[in-house]
Amino acid sequence: MNPLKLTPTQRQRLEQQLQDTPDARVYRRTLAVLEYSRGRSIAEIAASLGSTRQSVYNWLQAYVRSCDPGSLADEPRSGRPRLWTPKRQALLLALLETSPDRLGYFAVNWTVPLLQEQIQRETGLGLCADTIRYELGRQGFVWKRFRYVLDPDPQAEKKTQYTALSAHFEFGNGPFDPG
Repeated sequence: MNPLKLTPTQRQRLEQQLQDTPDARVYRRTLAVLEYSRGRSIAEIAASLGSTRQSVYNWLQAYVRSCDPGSLADEPRSGRPRLWTPKRQALLLALLETSPDRLGYFAVNWTVPLLQEQIQRETGLGLCADTIRYELGRQGFVWKRFRYVLDPDPQAEKKTQYTALSAHFEFGNGPFDPG
């Protein structure tokens, strides 16, 4: 490759990207272009950045094609395929509409371990508990603890009078010492 001659505007844009980017990969690529324009060899740049010479060549070619610092960013990737296909989502919702005791479980409410077991029975896919919880959250379901409601205390009025009286006196340290 021929030495890269940058205009002052191009150099300024690259240096600005070097300062602004939170992405380490973009930072390395931008630094490689700047170092090459300063006269460092491809081998030196690759060694200092811990990459291959071919990678440095690729980064330089990407920049030279467009002269845009944005060309040094990663291309969008498809990523890992989702485990929750529409069919599995429909299964989860169908399970939540029925009671687990109808499917032979000794329970009247679904728990994540029961859902794991039933989904594995029906699909053959063992999903982890966090995956199921995440999908339940995406579907708008929340897990709440049962709340026990106690009957009102018939002695509550007497107890509140005593605590109100004790607030006026310091037992053992004040003018009123019961013992």
